[in-house]
This record gives sequence, C-alpha cells and structure tokens, in this order.
Amino acid sequence: MDQLLYVLPALACPVGMGLMMWFMMRSRRSDADQPPHTAPTTEQEQELARLRKEVEALREEQAAKTGLHKGSPA
Repeated sequence: MDQLLYVLPALACPVGMGLMMWFMMRSRRSDADQPPHTAPTTEQEQELARLRKEVEALREEQAAKTGLHKGSPA
C-alpha cells in the first residue's frame, strides 16, 4: 500500500496528459461537425462596401490635412 502512494504521483502526469489530449480531440471533432461559415449576404456586402468608401474618404481627408497626396511616398 505504501508503494502505491509513491506510484500515484508519478502516474498523475501521464494520465492527466492523456485526458487533456482526449478532451482536445473531442472538441476538434465537434468543431468539424459544425457547418462552415456561410458566404456573406448581399446586405453584408453592401455594408462592407459602404465602410470601405468611408475609410477611403477619411484617408483622403487625413492626407489633405497633412499635405500628403495619394501616390506620394510617405
């Protein structure tokens, strides 16, 4: 019985590692079962286009304030 107490701490690490690997494999498998992300909808594409235009306008405004022009080296 005394020897069992010495062996248990030595087995704790490999057993714990095996359990962690098993849980990680289960979570990866459940992630694979989920459907992939769908393509963006027309509404999302329109919002993205609007935001890109807004960003470009802000960049041009900032460049005009600092005196930098589009195409000139920064």
